[in-house]
Amino acid sequence: MDVLAEKLDAKLREWKPNTATEVRQRITEIIDLADQDVLDIMQSRSVEQEVLDLLDEPTTW
Repeated sequence: MDVLAEKLDAKLREWKPNTATEVRQRITEIIDLADQDVLDIMQSRSVEQEVLDLLDEPTTW
């Protein structure tokens, strides 16, 4: 088994049930995106969110 899969397996047993369920859902979404070869869309969304976060930060002059 891959080291990452082993770590994930251990963490899923360690986390609270709600957290483990949410992580499982997100990982399933990522796997589905990878199967469809559209992970680049997900990356652009994260970059977009970073820009929005930067725009929301208070400015100090």
